[in-house]
Amino acid sequence: MAALAAALVGFLLAVSSAPAGATTDASDAAALGNLYSSWNSPSQLAGWSAGGGGDPCGAGWQGISCSGAGVTEIRLAGVGLDGSLGYELSSLFSLKTLDLSNNNLHGSIPYQLPPNLTYLNLATNNLSGNLPYSISNMVSLEYLNVSHNSLSQQIGDLFGSLNSLSELDVSFNKLTGDLPNSLGSLSNLSSLYMQNNQLTGSVNVLSGLSLTTLNIANNNFNGWIPQEFSSIPDLTLGGNSFTNGPAPPPPPFMPPPPRRPRNRPSHPRGSGDAPEGSVSPAGQGDKKQGLQTGPLVGIVAGSTVGALCALLLLVFCIRNAQKRKDDTSSNSKDFVGPLSVNIERASNREIPEQSPENTSVATMKISPAEKMTPERIYGKTGSMRKTKVPITATPYTVASLQVATNSFCQDSLLGEGSLGRVYKADFPNGKVLAVKKIDSSALSLQEEDNFLEAVSSMSRLRHPNIVPLTGYCVEHGQRLLVYEYIGNGTLHDVLHYSDELSRKLTWNIRVRVALGTARALEYLHEVCLPSVVHRNFKSSNILLDEEHNPHLSDCGLAALTPNTERQVSTEVFGSFGYSAPEFAMSGIYTVKSDVYSFGVVMLELLTGRKPLDSSRERSEQSLVRWATPQLHDIDALAKMVDPALNGMYPAKSLSRFADIIALCVQPEPEFRPPMSEVVQQLVRLMQRASIVRRQSGEELGYSYRAPEREGDMRDLSF
Repeated sequence: MAALAAALVGFLLAVSSAPAGATTDASDAAALGNLYSSWNSPSQLAGWSAGGGGDPCGAGWQGISCSGAGVTEIRLAGVGLDGSLGYELSSLFSLKTLDLSNNNLHGSIPYQLPPNLTYLNLATNNLSGNLPYSISNMVSLEYLNVSHNSLSQQIGDLFGSLNSLSELDVSFNKLTGDLPNSLGSLSNLSSLYMQNNQLTGSVNVLSGLSLTTLNIANNNFNGWIPQEFSSIPDLTLGGNSFTNGPAPPPPPFMPPPPRRPRNRPSHPRGSGDAPEGSVSPAGQGDKKQGLQTGPLVGIVAGSTVGALCALLLLVFCIRNAQKRKDDTSSNSKDFVGPLSVNIERASNREIPEQSPENTSVATMKISPAEKMTPERIYGKTGSMRKTKVPITATPYTVASLQVATNSFCQDSLLGEGSLGRVYKADFPNGKVLAVKKIDSSALSLQEEDNFLEAVSSMSRLRHPNIVPLTGYCVEHGQRLLVYEYIGNGTLHDVLHYSDELSRKLTWNIRVRVALGTARALEYLHEVCLPSVVHRNFKSSNILLDEEHNPHLSDCGLAALTPNTERQVSTEVFGSFGYSAPEFAMSGIYTVKSDVYSFGVVMLELLTGRKPLDSSRERSEQSLVRWATPQLHDIDALAKMVDPALNGMYPAKSLSRFADIIALCVQPEPEFRPPMSEVVQQLVRLMQRASIVRRQSGEELGYSYRAPEREGDMRDLSF
């Protein structure tokens, strides 16, 4: 009886010590449960449980702090976590602090992050991919540290709204490309660490920041070191390719810096000086007495001379500008224009210097914002058209791309599409890119003239599942696009041309490919303003990296649709199997047409079949017509599955996957779901899979055998 009484007292004490109203918000609890599953249910986390069960705030989960029912802090630095970052972080609306540094987390940083974070530390893990664009919406963020990871690609324009950010650390990664312009808008930034990456170009965008610490050592930066850097107390610049010596003077066509007004003293006024325009009554009479004829004459003469100097300077500038205009007109046939400005960069130093006629432009070191505004371009007819389009991609010369592709030889050929061929480009510094050489016959005159506008739009697309446009070339009548190189082939080739490679596409990898490409389309349709319609979505435009992460190519190329007078190629014909019915009937193509094409690609992932296959019997040649009636028949569905999977798939997951396909390939476009709904359904499918995978397949009635390499959920990281 005494023992029972003691136990009862202990229970009452435990209940009384729990905070009032400790029930955790359901979405927060579910998000933490998903994190726990993504970390493979680590036993070292006291109190944690999976599946949304438990009460993180009330039960005092390790590393969790709450305010009311909302989770406000997750601090789990250096606790040996191994896994990914899950899929539900964006639902943690109350979360202010997230510290998961010094663990062994891998995969990419999630597509969506907690929107109200003020402190984010993911340093010293094994994260890959790029910084997600959702960071641009985290307006309360004050501290961001993703150092000592394996992040790659170019840093996107993410910082325009992050006015509260005071410390940014992206050091010790594999980041490439030029610095984004939005870095210059970080008005509250005091510490910036970018050392030990592969960043290139000018650092002028940082010159206006009020920094106390700046470390950009061991990159590939070039150009002049801004004079403003001399005021930074803690400055580290070594290991770059900066130009020695003082910064050059402004070019002749730029207006002179504003002068100090002559009627104001150049020294600061003392605390006892009277304000301008006011005179103390006691001193007024003395001042009048002291202002004699000599000083008055001096003042008038000085003002006259100053006015004459200013007038002469103005006339001189106008005459110089007129002379340059005349020179430009007389040499218009040979004019290439400012597109060649600042082409010389760390990754492309073999580019020759500019001609003497353009010396004043070509030798000027300009900021990225200035480099992005080409002013002239010539069409096929030789007529000049002025334009002002912001282009964040790097301009290349034809000569440099010819060297990198070995004169566009057959050995460098990667593939061919409706707009031209794609070549592998190997640069002398070891950098590898992909160059799409636009066939001149594929562009009408109007499209050619609008080429830079399309490049401008494409260069601003930033998403981890979209192949980024890194450069372009407009020279000597050539039109070329330069992309990041993704070297593991296309989804089409892996599925249809190699039994060995298709067997490596496990069920979870196929679902991950579907989710990644769905997120890319969601970004194009619902994040970009105005919406971007892909118009050529197919498996051959989905590139796979070494970890089988998908990267959608040719985004934004719909603005350069093939010339209707050109003969339709087999490549274009091959896309007919992906075309929605409304496009075939009327030529109308919308975002819902992309949804249909996405459903066709999901069918390819499910069945391993091509959208159109004339080698099969007539009733099975069209994949959509053959498969759609069977998507809700469990027995027929099992027979449709790609034999390369060898029966290794969860039956429930397969059924849900088929349900999504059926929604996407509906004949009526208005009944197809938006891509955001498709993403949500695929995320839920993955969440269920991550929970189920920890349980026994026999226990759940599954016919599922997971390869060893997937046992740690490495292929479920998003």
